[in-house]
Amino acid sequence: MDKFIAWFKSLNFEYLSIIGAVLYIIVIIYTIFKIIKNTESPSKAIGYLLIVIILPIIGVILYFSIGMNYRLEKLYKIKYTHDRNYYQILRNQINEHTEKRISKYKNLLEGRTHSIRMLLKDTSSALYVADNTKLLINGENKFKKVIEELKKATKHIHIEYYIFADDYIGNEIKKILIKKAKEGVIVRFIYDDFGSHSLNKRMIKELRDGGVQAAAFYKIKLYAFANRMNYRNHRKIIIIDSQVGFIGGINVDDRYINTPNNKLFWRDTHFMVKGEAVNGLQYNFITDWNFCSGKDVDPFDKDYFHPSTDITSKDDNPELMQIAASGPDSDRATIMLVYNGIIMSSRKRLYLTTPYLIPNETIVNALKYAALSGVDVRILVPYKSDSIIVNAASCAYYKELLAAGVRIFRYTKGFVHAKTIISDTNLSVIGSANLDMRSFDLNFEISALVYSETINQELYDAFMEDIENSTEVSYKEWTKRNKLIDLGNSVAKLISPLL
Repeated sequence: MDKFIAWFKSLNFEYLSIIGAVLYIIVIIYTIFKIIKNTESPSKAIGYLLIVIILPIIGVILYFSIGMNYRLEKLYKIKYTHDRNYYQILRNQINEHTEKRISKYKNLLEGRTHSIRMLLKDTSSALYVADNTKLLINGENKFKKVIEELKKATKHIHIEYYIFADDYIGNEIKKILIKKAKEGVIVRFIYDDFGSHSLNKRMIKELRDGGVQAAAFYKIKLYAFANRMNYRNHRKIIIIDSQVGFIGGINVDDRYINTPNNKLFWRDTHFMVKGEAVNGLQYNFITDWNFCSGKDVDPFDKDYFHPSTDITSKDDNPELMQIAASGPDSDRATIMLVYNGIIMSSRKRLYLTTPYLIPNETIVNALKYAALSGVDVRILVPYKSDSIIVNAASCAYYKELLAAGVRIFRYTKGFVHAKTIISDTNLSVIGSANLDMRSFDLNFEISALVYSETINQELYDAFMEDIENSTEVSYKEWTKRNKLIDLGNSVAKLISPLL
């Protein structure tokens, strides 16, 4: 010990400080190089560069902890290749199937065939006949229907959620899953390892001991913290016996159920569908399951898919559905491209609901184009977001959107978490994707494109009721806001690509 102290005292601290300064500069330069080389989005690169330049130490830590771009990482390539091999075998069948639907229902699909064929070509997503559809407003209505359908399961239950909480509703569903598994029903459960952090080992053990096959999606590990933290499975779907499907924005969490005990009113939307349209959800679940569980479900097992049919209970008013899914394993930001196409093809009305409004330049320009061309464009957002920075960044987009004629409404009754789009009178979108760059580029997301005048009208009625519980943002009043607040919003906007 004495020798160590003597050695330490003999060190030339001036010399060490020079070495430290050189190493510091090397780390900063290396980080800047990595940001420029590996960040696909210019706006995101600028955001990280600004943080590294202004707050070097914080910027370096932030970038290497959550900013590294692993889109092309081998692990995702494996999933992408597996998915593509699967779809390639079915491609001809899917193409033929979809073209028949387009031809038969051309009146309903007027003005929509470009988007349908884009999705078909990009992800081999078929267009299906949807039956017995039901719009589920808020968690209390969703979970009543989910529990009712889960109890009817006789063959299999596939369930995939970003958040599955260890609370009342989580435990109620857990009990049903275990009961069904003991009855011989195959139960597969995917949970996101980050979103479902409250799902403790005890509950997972209970599920597995009860016969439920449970798998964490991309388990967070210290050695690969950056990409495992950054790229999460944000999907919220259920498939029962290949007959019934659920998709939307409502997680399994008591917060989403409006009861007297919940102080914050939670406004959200989910969707139930039956018939062959369930196949679109099933395809995505199986590829996700095979990726995260290490087990292969045969993608050609007919027991998991509803037979193709034109039979519908609504022959006088048919409904069709197509699935848009994307993630860091995708070649392109598919959902963003789909949303851009919907915005640009809308002719009369375009109503969007999102809890997080942090769009990229493509979506901003599309919204401005639609409004300037005479489309009634309205966006419903929370009055206050659940994040101060996200709220400030969202506000920074208001001025240019308002100036172009986009109407923005801020929901005051509670927190609006729905992710929906109403386009004209024949298309509705219900899913997990927000209007932000995280949903477009980083998360695994899924949305249902529903071609139905009935669902469109129901969603329109719900939107107009939400407008009654909102305040409209005035361009004149917005431009009079405190300049310091505007400056803060602008700074938040600069780093918004990182949020």
